[in-house]
Amino acid sequence: MAKNYYEILGVGKNASADELKSAYRKLAKQYHPDLYTTKSDAEKKNAEEKFKEINHAYEVLSDDQKRAAYDTYGDENGPQAGGFGGFGGAAGGFGFDDIFSTIFSGFGGTSSRAQRANAPRRGQDILVGVNITFEEAVFGTQKTVSVKRVENCPHCEGTGAKDAKAFKVCPQCHGSGRVTVTQRTPFGQISTESVCPECKGSGKIITDKCTQCGGRGRTEYTREVKVNIPAGIDAGQRITYRGEGHSGVNGGEKGSLVVEVSVSQHKLYTRNGFDILMDLPVSFADAALGCSVTIPTLYGKHDLKIPECTQSGTVLKVRNAGIKKLRGGDKGDMYVKVVVEVPKSLSREQKELLKKLNSTFELKQYPQKKAYEEKQ
Repeated sequence: MAKNYYEILGVGKNASADELKSAYRKLAKQYHPDLYTTKSDAEKKNAEEKFKEINHAYEVLSDDQKRAAYDTYGDENGPQAGGFGGFGGAAGGFGFDDIFSTIFSGFGGTSSRAQRANAPRRGQDILVGVNITFEEAVFGTQKTVSVKRVENCPHCEGTGAKDAKAFKVCPQCHGSGRVTVTQRTPFGQISTESVCPECKGSGKIITDKCTQCGGRGRTEYTREVKVNIPAGIDAGQRITYRGEGHSGVNGGEKGSLVVEVSVSQHKLYTRNGFDILMDLPVSFADAALGCSVTIPTLYGKHDLKIPECTQSGTVLKVRNAGIKKLRGGDKGDMYVKVVVEVPKSLSREQKELLKKLNSTFELKQYPQKKAYEEKQ
């Protein structure tokens, strides 16, 4: 079933052009993708679909020809697809650049249609990776990373001009930064406004370029930035440092430096959240008789008791021997898995002793073996 464009915009079928435009502006501002950059993927996708739906509904209803066809046939293309000569992308002569610049003027979005070329724009973020050891991830550390970033020229403060007087008014746009082009179409004259190609929207032309940057206003530098890695951080996590990214444009704020952490594997431990896992090999005699062993932890040596008749695969817990949590002072635990190791290269004497010992065991002393045989 075709979608109801009037319901999408929340207006009645007899809505005037001004009512349509007002409803469109409100909904376009509400669902513009630039407002959902920090939302979940599901929310981003939903907003994107709603935004497309709102745009299409307004495109149809703001065009008298398409609206008449839609009201009559329930489809803007009339009784046959393409019945109005393929002007679908023109939105009936309405300048979408104009309405977007009106809706988002000073709003803070980053769409190219929503901003004029000389409006302040935030600098781009920089993503760098840093590799740390397992211990550094546990206890925290400080690293120095090399960052290539674009900065405003300190000599001209990003203007690209030698001084404040080295400008003239752009002769093409007369200082407005925008130019209007009028075209004739089957529906009448259409006027569209765009950024002035001569001055790139600034409204002025540099007459005497800065000698340091050659008029570019921006230069790439390599900076050494110290980053603090918090205790308890895990592989794949990121740390954001505001103001350490690329410089903004037209006075906009600097972007951020985003540091993504990778952690080297440890020779003994593996990590599960804030817990530590470790395999501990013991002889079958120690596992059978029980013993006490000294094991290494992140915080020093620890005496661990192996109970009598411990089976291979048994996991023993050492409380508070894991990783300090990022929020709060609690620590995870350490889990030690007992791996019973059977000796290799037995001597003849050892084999004879084991045979004598094995002959003294009863089936009930091997509950797993007993259960297996009973199932056959």
